[in-house]
Order: sequence, then structure tokens, then C-alpha cells
Amino acid sequence: MIEPNLELIAARLEGLEETIIARLIDRVQFASNLVIYEKGKSRFIGVEGLSLFEARLVAQETMDSEFGRFAVPEERPFNRNLQPPKRLVSIPENCLRVTDYDTVNFSADILAGYLRLVPRICEAGDDFQHGSSVEMDVYALHAISRRIHFGSFYVGEAKYSAHPEEYRKLVAAKDIEGMTRLLTRKEVEDRIIERVKGKVARLQADVNIAVRRLIDPELVAEFYREIVIPLTKRGEIAYICERDPSL
Repeated sequence: MIEPNLELIAARLEGLEETIIARLIDRVQFASNLVIYEKGKSRFIGVEGLSLFEARLVAQETMDSEFGRFAVPEERPFNRNLQPPKRLVSIPENCLRVTDYDTVNFSADILAGYLRLVPRICEAGDDFQHGSSVEMDVYALHAISRRIHFGSFYVGEAKYSAHPEEYRKLVAAKDIEGMTRLLTRKEVEDRIIERVKGKVARLQADVNIAVRRLIDPELVAEFYREIVIPLTKRGEIAYICERDPSL
């Protein structure tokens, strides 16, 4: 069971950083290939109205849903109307106090931020590696989403548990700014950004640039600063506002 222990939860979030960085490094091995994001140009039979990226994401999440992936709180899908699991899913007990995990779902914002990132980190142009590009996109997106939603749920619960009376008053007053001030720890955010930047540099320190492309650590740090951390805080607030004290 994941307890509302902020230090342990922070350690779990730190562990997810390597996955995100690795997935982004995998994506930059291919050109931006912007045609893969254009609707109607998938060249995929049966989904002519979708982009190749959308077709790949739908196919992946259709399978994932059948295997029970989205029964897990932090695994929020990017697509709606997915089929329920075709296997019996046993989810470990957790400390969360919401019954519908999809009340905290920032998938649309994550997707928009990621699509803005791709042309900034990838080499411009088209290398015709379209299938590989969308595959890496889907893996990167799910890693980013997992980190943001894990933080939203579990950091939100940990922070609420530390100051329940203050949060109850702020929720009753619908004071979003007050909640944001209470849960924000600027020094922690700064440490995360610097740690991410250092990890990107270290993971690429011995790369053979004759055959591998590099990702700019500053761009990954900026993505954390502008997308990952702000969306996690919005998710924490959404969780706290939806938290059911009777559970």
C-alpha cells in the first residue's frame, strides 16, 4: 500500500524521471516527422480520419485497457470510450479518497504540451521513420502522464493529510489561489528541475554522437518547469477538491 508519506512518494516520482528522460531520448533519435500528427494522413486502413500518431495511440490504449492498465489510479488514458478490462484486475489497496480516478485527468493538457515539445527537441525534417516515431511518442506520453497523475493523487493526499483543517477551509471557500500557495514548495521544484537537467546530461555523457542524437538538457528541464510541475500541482488541487472525507 502506498502511504501518504511525502518523502517516499517523492522518491517514487524521482524514479519516474529516468523513464521519462529515456523515452524522450528515444524519440529524438528520429526527426520531428510532423506529418505523423496531421489528421487524415495516417495511410492506415480503417482510420483514415486520424493522424498516424492518433491511430497508434488508440491501438495501444485499446489493448492496454483490455489488460486493465487504466484501473490503476495514475494510469489515465488519452482516449475515451475504451473497453473495460478483459482480465480480472487486482489493484493494491491505496490511501486515496476518491472513487472515480478519472476526476483527475490532465491527459489533454499533457498531450498538448508534449506536441509542442517534439519539434523543439527533434531534428527538423522527415526521415520517413514514421512508425518508430509514433511508437516512441506513445511510450513517452504514457511515462509523462504516469508521473503527473501519480504526483497529483499521492502528493495531493500527503499534503492534505499534513494540513487537513487548512485545506478543508480552502476547499469550502473554493480558494484555488490559497491552495496553490499552501501546496507550493518552490525550493523543492527548483531541486527537481536541476536534478532532471543533471540526469539528462549524465545519461548522454558517453553517447557516440556519430550514431546517436542528443537532447538538450535545458529543454527537458524547461518541460518540467512549464508542463510537468504545473500540471502536477493542478492535479493535486483537483484531487483535494474531489477528495471524499467519508472514504
